[in-house]
Amino acid sequence: MKIFDNSSTITGFILLGFPCPREEQVLLFVLFSAVYLLTLMGNGSITCAVRWDPRLHTPMYILLANFSFLEICYVTSTVPNMLANILSDTKVISFSGCFLQFYFFFSLGSTECFFLAIMAFDRYLAICRPLHYPTIMTGHLCTNLVVGCWGLGFLWYLIPITIISQMSFCGSRIIDHFLCDPGPLLALTCKKDPVVELVFSILGPLPLIILFIFITMSYALVLRAVLKVPTAAGRRKAFSTCGSHLAVVSLFYGSVVVMYGSPASEHEAGMQKVVTLFYSVVTPLLNPVIYSLRNKDIKKALQKFLGI
Repeated sequence: MKIFDNSSTITGFILLGFPCPREEQVLLFVLFSAVYLLTLMGNGSITCAVRWDPRLHTPMYILLANFSFLEICYVTSTVPNMLANILSDTKVISFSGCFLQFYFFFSLGSTECFFLAIMAFDRYLAICRPLHYPTIMTGHLCTNLVVGCWGLGFLWYLIPITIISQMSFCGSRIIDHFLCDPGPLLALTCKKDPVVELVFSILGPLPLIILFIFITMSYALVLRAVLKVPTAAGRRKAFSTCGSHLAVVSLFYGSVVVMYGSPASEHEAGMQKVVTLFYSVVTPLLNPVIYSLRNKDIKKALQKFLGI
């Protein structure tokens, strides 16, 4: 990677974050710190509850525990640096730090897409193939699916991070964001390469689109099966097993589609930050609440774990 500037050698990028008076920055620091701690506590509690309650050692809850641990990693890839940036006077992030954040943030985001798809597949088998579910979704298959989600998520962005880390950057080093997003990074490159931009425009949305189609098809089949249940109580019970997951999918994909589903020119920097905050910080905070409120087994396990 080469860096050029008209006056001096660039030692890092400048993340503008949230420009505002010092008093407001302190309030933002307190707010985001509280959200981060609550996210760690909520998702950590679910992970530990599933780990230590033998009754929850089933594929559905194993996937949920991994998903909760993933959410902890996801917020940790951005929030600590964002908090440091709020208190910093220079707002500088090193090149290596920026590229690492870019890689882990989007790799973990891709991993989340894979987990949401596998969790939808699990609910499809449980509702549409209940008699075959124990023989299909075995512990061995569940382990392989979990490993596959983590592996594919981190392999997917190896090519983009390799490409962008080898590029040359010129002129301004200012990124009007609170994280290292590919759009602003590509805008700082010395030479605009249509091939590189094409690679990013394809590799970025591709897992989102494919896995969203898979999730939609899974729940279409689930809906068809549920509507065939003769009793209202049976339909409510079937819907209750997938309602939480549907809510999480809607929150994540809804905000991501708003962010990346339309031309970048339509988004002002402020709106980009708000939408990114929602799916990278707010959604991981809400997910434990959604799952614990609608699941009696998780409620009991959490009460046992917390000693309530």
